[in-house]
Amino acid sequence: MNDERLSVAEAADTTDGGPPERPEQATRPPGAGSGPGREERPERAGRRRRRGPLLLTLLLLPGLLTVTGVAAFLALTGGLPSPWPEEPDADRAASVGIDPSYVPWLRQAASTCTVLTPSVLAAQIDQLSGWSDDTDALSGQKGIAAFTDAEWRTWGRDDDGSGEASPHDPADAIMALGRRDCSLADDITELRTEGKVNGDLVDLTLAAFATGRDAVAGAGRVPPAAETYLAEVRALLPRYEALDRADSGGGAGTATGVLPAAPVSPLTITSPYGSREHPLTGVTRLHTGVDFAAPQGARVVAARRGRVVFAAYTSAYGNRVVVDHGTIEGKRLETTYSHLSSLDAAVGRAVEAGTPIGRVGSTGLSTGPHLHFEVVLNGFYTDPRPWLPNG
Repeated sequence: MNDERLSVAEAADTTDGGPPERPEQATRPPGAGSGPGREERPERAGRRRRRGPLLLTLLLLPGLLTVTGVAAFLALTGGLPSPWPEEPDADRAASVGIDPSYVPWLRQAASTCTVLTPSVLAAQIDQLSGWSDDTDALSGQKGIAAFTDAEWRTWGRDDDGSGEASPHDPADAIMALGRRDCSLADDITELRTEGKVNGDLVDLTLAAFATGRDAVAGAGRVPPAAETYLAEVRALLPRYEALDRADSGGGAGTATGVLPAAPVSPLTITSPYGSREHPLTGVTRLHTGVDFAAPQGARVVAARRGRVVFAAYTSAYGNRVVVDHGTIEGKRLETTYSHLSSLDAAVGRAVEAGTPIGRVGSTGLSTGPHLHFEVVLNGFYTDPRPWLPNG
């Protein structure tokens, strides 16, 4: 496209500098006629005198003037608009300074689990290698995702069909990093669902990448050994946020009534979503859900149609049920119900809005009977109130 615009501009430069020079007129023979726009030559013996270019000029001059004007206009405005839309991936890649061919692979790798985004993967790669494919002879790390041979044997595949799975192939490396991260995210999600770890799911997953799943499980949060790595990746994230825009659903998409059934009735809030000091531990942290007052043994129901993915006792949440509602505008939606006195649901059970799944209690870390209710969107806790009827 640029080449085409340059050629148009060059044409404008040629035609816009003034009228073309007129050829010198030949000497007219005595008695030869003359007129505007006519050029005459002496006749050669035996040949009929040729006409001058008057008719041709009159026919072509309007077109030449039009072409000249259009060319000049194009030179000033930058050329004709392209009949094809600009490639957004190339624009975004240019804005963040990476090879445009990486963008589809970053998106594909991130799509394999709800925790990842292209920007998270890109920031990881930047932190690991600065997008350099130089082999680190000391650590044995190879390619832009810095895999060791042992790690590559576990996660590497020939994702782009080149005939070889190689950590030096950017497509293979990006997809392998996505698989590794998503596997860690699954482990961390399970630990958090069971109440064994607390914190942002992306942060916990990145911490597990840096220090291992067991270190995160042992600390119950992001361990100190992972804080430097996490901070470095987080610092790089803003640089790559443009990569996420095509996949954005336009925010949380929280609309009143998305969860049509109140988990308990009435919805009397005793502790809202947000930062607070825990009444038992005294630690100030995010209260990840809403506490609804309810008497011991009151019925708890599913807030929306879905499938039970967790139903068991945990140390922090007591008896806890997690329902997966599938995707809402492309984002995974889950609800949780904690501190129950009894469980009336089993893993794998399909439920409808209003299906009984347990009874209110005070199990786990609790000061009295209530329902701790959470909404988890794409792995992130969000305020449940806008999702509920009359929220």
